[in-house]
Amino acid sequence: MTKTQPKQLVVCVDNDGYPASLEKRKIYIALRDAAAEKHGMLRIVDESGEDYLYPKTLFRSIALPQAVRRAVLAA
Repeated sequence: MTKTQPKQLVVCVDNDGYPASLEKRKIYIALRDAAAEKHGMLRIVDESGEDYLYPKTLFRSIALPQAVRRAVLAA
């Protein structure tokens, strides 16, 4: 996956089955992946900078003010 593709911000609302990989209430970057979304999955970037597929039901999309979004993506 290239890191230049469109990104969205999501918050983890459930980490059942993935307690070592996902933290509840944490904001993650989701990379757009049409094939994964057809299967109910999201491509999430973790702390290592790698992306993995997780069930979409574990996350909710969030909208942030543009300045905050830029700061989160730059961090």
